[in-house]
Amino acid sequence: MTQLDKVLYTARAHTTGGREGESRTDDGRLDVKLTSPGTAGSGTNPEQLFAAGYSACFIGAMKAVAGKTKVALPADLAVDAEVDLGPITGGYGIAVRMKVSLPGMDRTAGQQLIDAAHKVCPYSNATRGNIDVAITLA
Repeated sequence: MTQLDKVLYTARAHTTGGREGESRTDDGRLDVKLTSPGTAGSGTNPEQLFAAGYSACFIGAMKAVAGKTKVALPADLAVDAEVDLGPITGGYGIAVRMKVSLPGMDRTAGQQLIDAAHKVCPYSNATRGNIDVAITLA
């Protein structure tokens, strides 16, 4: 198990009702209703939140790598994330697919950036070896 050298930030959320409940952070910046995937309702679900969190974090990792390597990123870079939920032996699991869009960037340089970002992204480090994650250059 990897331990943090130093805590830079701690997120705190209070959730009630599980997949049919609500969740909010202690600072009030996030306050969402939850609804199970594929059911009627106006809420989001944990898989959507994971897709949004991982893709945002991955963009942050690309920016960090680009800053250190002096690579210019396109202003309109984007990541489309998909998180699958399905049965596994003894329970349920998730899998992730992300398509990274780096318009106008050389494909080789773009792939090198993605590979380096995947090594430093906290979500990538948390999921590595635990779930199937595929990150491709669009």
